[in-house]
Amino acid sequence: MNLLRPVRRLACGRFSLPLERPLVMGVVNVTPDSFSDGGRHDTVDAAIAHARRLIAEGADLIDIGGESTRPGAAPVAPEEEIARVVPVLDALRDCGVPLSVDTRHPSTMRAAIEHGADMINDIAALREPGAIDVVRDARCAVCLMHMQGEPATMQQAPAYDEVVSEVGHFLDARVAALRVSGVARERIVVDPGIGFGKTLRHNLLLLGALDELAAGGQPVLIGVSRKSMLGDLTGRPAGQRLAGSLAAMLAAVARGAAIVRVHDVAESRDALRVWMAIDDAQ
Repeated sequence: MNLLRPVRRLACGRFSLPLERPLVMGVVNVTPDSFSDGGRHDTVDAAIAHARRLIAEGADLIDIGGESTRPGAAPVAPEEEIARVVPVLDALRDCGVPLSVDTRHPSTMRAAIEHGADMINDIAALREPGAIDVVRDARCAVCLMHMQGEPATMQQAPAYDEVVSEVGHFLDARVAALRVSGVARERIVVDPGIGFGKTLRHNLLLLGALDELAAGGQPVLIGVSRKSMLGDLTGRPAGQRLAGSLAAMLAAVARGAAIVRVHDVAESRDALRVWMAIDDAQ
């Protein structure tokens, strides 16, 4: 990773977010088939109610997704994705926290920005043709994630010579591409993509070396909540992985994660409050 001064505040659309403490991003999946909660919030009203509940529990940001990117998931047409997420954005525009949209489709990005999205969270790291053009002149933050392959096939045979350096070089290159296009560093977040084209060992190595990725100066987002690596380690199904999710989250924060993307906001905030109190006391 390139060594640059750390970004201290995230320019996130209508918001400027201080990064002195980890931020909690609550997940709202407006999908019938997401790995953890698919179908539970797949109507507009259910998604809005869930988002408001997460905000009441202390979410610093809300991440709205209209396409499942779980391993083996089939792609969703941008038109359907837009129909899922835009009404939720419109209803939450004045909710008081930044709204992120989880999408890899430039047309969805454009619609989301027009309807008030403060962040674009892209598993494809803005590699789709036209994606950088969509965000360049907007005020939104962008999250660039590493993924090997595509959601439909990414877990069939992921392979790396050296996963930490390869992911780090990829993220450096994507940040550089945005900087050349005129996107300020204060708008850019990076995500190593836990579970996206990685084996259990790859995921553990990335989490263990997160401080190396954070040394690049860009805020690091980690999403490990309820993921299959926790099932591999504990033997528990997705709905019973809270303890493992909290343990992985705290390990990531201890190594420099600036934003944690979680399903269980209240529990995550409690765990972070205790961790930060111990850390501050030192």
